[in-house]
Amino acid sequence: MQTKLTLRLENTLIEQAKNYAKQHDKSLSQVVADYFQILTQQSKKSGISPITKSLIGILDSNRDESDYKKHLEEKYL
Repeated sequence: MQTKLTLRLENTLIEQAKNYAKQHDKSLSQVVADYFQILTQQSKKSGISPITKSLIGILDSNRDESDYKKHLEEKYL
């Protein structure tokens, strides 16, 4: 079931959104619906933001905590 939704936005943002919808051959309603769908799917999958997810595994897991402490002591003491 579809229901009408009223949004209050800046005129420039509305025009940008309309242009985006037109460029992608979609209605503005479909663009908004797609965006809300993405938002709700992401929050259900994980409480971790995409930026945080991208950082997972960036550190070498073979190094233990004492190596990091040693590095900090050498650098700052």
